[in-house]
Amino acid sequence: MIETALAKGRNAKAIWQELVDDHGFRGGYTGVRRFVRKLRGQASPEARAVIVTPPGEEAQVDYGSGPQVRDPRTGRYRRTRMFVLTLGCSRKSVRLLTFHSSSRQWAELHEIAFRRLGGVTRTIVLDNLREGVLQPDIYDPELNTTYRELLAHYGATALPCRVRDADRKGKVERAVGHAKETPLKGQRFESLQEAQAYLDRWERNWADTRIHGTTKRQVATMFAEEKPHFLPLPIEPFRFFQRGQRTVHFDGCIEVEAAYYGAPPGWIGRRIPVQWDERCVRLLHPTTGELLREHPRQPRGQHRLLPEDHPVRTPPTTALLLRRCEQAGPNIGALAKQMFAGYGPVAIRRIQGLLWLAKRHGAAHADDACAAALEIGVASNPYRFVRRWLERKPSLTLRQIDPIIRQLSLYRDCIDRKTQEPFS
Repeated sequence: MIETALAKGRNAKAIWQELVDDHGFRGGYTGVRRFVRKLRGQASPEARAVIVTPPGEEAQVDYGSGPQVRDPRTGRYRRTRMFVLTLGCSRKSVRLLTFHSSSRQWAELHEIAFRRLGGVTRTIVLDNLREGVLQPDIYDPELNTTYRELLAHYGATALPCRVRDADRKGKVERAVGHAKETPLKGQRFESLQEAQAYLDRWERNWADTRIHGTTKRQVATMFAEEKPHFLPLPIEPFRFFQRGQRTVHFDGCIEVEAAYYGAPPGWIGRRIPVQWDERCVRLLHPTTGELLREHPRQPRGQHRLLPEDHPVRTPPTTALLLRRCEQAGPNIGALAKQMFAGYGPVAIRRIQGLLWLAKRHGAAHADDACAAALEIGVASNPYRFVRRWLERKPSLTLRQIDPIIRQLSLYRDCIDRKTQEPFS
């Protein structure tokens, strides 16, 4: 069995742990190690510098390659990525497996690791991968926005390493190699949950109970001493917002996923940064990042406008829109004024919809539909009533007076004038 495991590239520690877990082996690790050395020889160790870290001061993070796991979408085995966070003082590690990598995934893995540890260190040492660092600079690195906000939420500070200087985070590098060479070497799993459970079991039974070669103390004992020095976890977890730029339309609202949210007065026509998640929408100042407004999420087509954001008087752009409605037809203008008086800026887009209906179906038909809405007294949504009225295309009625019908006297005078002219 040992020779077969060595052929797969597994080391003596992994072979001994598997013998104990799966086959009830009662011998010690040193006996297995001596036997393995006889089979493959002993390599001379390299010298390593030791960095002493105060408790709760530093954690190091990195990605490494994980085991082969069957992808549920394709049914094929694929290589996973292993996120590792290692504490600088106690060498306690949290190892998490994932199929995908992105800036949000990188931040979510940090949050899961913080929750597992029960606290946060004051600094996080990482290399210059794109998920965390956009522009490497030893003096002033540019961090990914989501990652920077996550660390600020938990009170930690990122310390990226110098480019091509991985020795600064040698503890997490060793933790990555330890997991790759010991529990995961030559392993395949049918699901990500199975692989994570196997890794957690190894972490609990072997990695946490081992005597560390540098400190000569048990990792779990040192972690228990270090844990009181962590920064406390916030009550609310970090909220992962989607981000974008939106223009404030002249109804005073911006649009997010077909719902409309009011901005403060004075921002019409300007583009502002917007953040949103499944719970709320946040409008930010484009220069300072100050929170301008925060609204709860609304269903599609709904508006959210604070009372203090309603204009005191009719804005010039709105007055121009109402005059255009009056020019399109008297009933269109009357219904537009009624909608604006009842709903305020929320009705601006619906008034624009009336003009669009007049352009699509003709001003005369739209004016008839608005007259019907005024006669019936539709209060909930007059625009929707007018739109459905026009979509049904009611039968035309003969009318004697209409803006597009000339008076019959004009035709009579024209005929008389033509018939009385002398022939040439």
